[in-house]
Amino acid sequence: MAKLISPHGSPELITLLLQGEELENEKKKAATLKKINITSRETGDLIMLGIGGFTPLTGFMGYDDWKSVCGEMKMPSKNGLFWPIPITLSTDLATADSIAIGEEIALYSDEYDEIMATMKVEEKYKIDKEYECKCVFKTNDPEHPGVKMVMEQADVNLAGPVKVLSEATFPTEFKGVYQRPAESRKMFEERGWKTIAALQLRNPMHRSHEYLAKIALEVSDGLYIHQLVGKLKPGDIPADVRVKCIDVLVEHYFVKNTVIQGGYPLDMRYAGPREALLHALFRQNFGCTHMIIGRDHAGVGNYYGPFEAQDIFDELWDGALLCKPLKIDWTFWCYKCGGMASMKTCPHTKEDRLLLSGTMLRKALSEGGEVPAEFSRPEVLAILREYYSALEEKVEIKLHRAATGG
Repeated sequence: MAKLISPHGSPELITLLLQGEELENEKKKAATLKKINITSRETGDLIMLGIGGFTPLTGFMGYDDWKSVCGEMKMPSKNGLFWPIPITLSTDLATADSIAIGEEIALYSDEYDEIMATMKVEEKYKIDKEYECKCVFKTNDPEHPGVKMVMEQADVNLAGPVKVLSEATFPTEFKGVYQRPAESRKMFEERGWKTIAALQLRNPMHRSHEYLAKIALEVSDGLYIHQLVGKLKPGDIPADVRVKCIDVLVEHYFVKNTVIQGGYPLDMRYAGPREALLHALFRQNFGCTHMIIGRDHAGVGNYYGPFEAQDIFDELWDGALLCKPLKIDWTFWCYKCGGMASMKTCPHTKEDRLLLSGTMLRKALSEGGEVPAEFSRPEVLAILREYYSALEEKVEIKLHRAATGG
């Protein structure tokens, strides 16, 4: 069996998801506890705590960790361990006042209509939301989706250890794709992989993604295409459609048994450089040695420079993170080169290049525009056209019913 990279800050994965009799007993107890509603982001964070994706965390962060993670990317409670984004849980002031320190509470997801976890409250504190946004997102602009998320969260953070009771619908809804870190590690070990590169996805794979993936495979034993199956922003393509696109691409254009597709349950924070660090950190927990970081990783709009997410890795201190970045330059199709290239390999001008992005692809397909053959593989485009065609039919039916009163 291949010896894989250690989890972050721990020799073993720390999983908080209960099993068997312990789970059943905790569920019974949870039904008697005070219920606190949690958001979609907090639900995803809880599941990651449960499956070991956020090893070595054992719950939601207290004030000292929150402040230090924002300002210095370190956790005082764990001897200065590197952590790039606060993992916190909030509630309104009245609810917080009704909870005693040391009390156990049930964390309830309205979205899934179930108690996701229990938590022993060890701390209650208010935060400076603008400070968090400035540190994590490098902006306080309310139009930034991550800033909006933080500014709209409730006023008081609750901290303490959790016992996770559920993974919501992810194991059934994304069966075969959604994986726990122990499962991905087992697959890597069975294949004898020691060096594994992770490719983060929230869009269907176009030729630029494929190019990044194949560069990584040249220097790795295997590739882990690890896509987000949590909430995205409006207009993004659903995970089940992206899964089909990846499946068909891997089947026709990659060497057999060099790629594994997986999914994880987080919502995007769109934190650019800081989120790139978080992506590398939890990919280490999933068993990956490298993280592909391309142009504008985890960015949104024009809030970050195209390669800030690469540069931030150079700011880390020695030993902060074992999973290393694979930094790849701006990639595109060059008509003169006759194939995919990057700024490092192509000497031609911008007039000779077709720039590729998920945003451009979505725009062209949603507006019924022509998509150049060089943008994505025909098998992928066929799946996406079918998706957008069905979407248009639903919109037309809805408009027709509204117009006729049907």
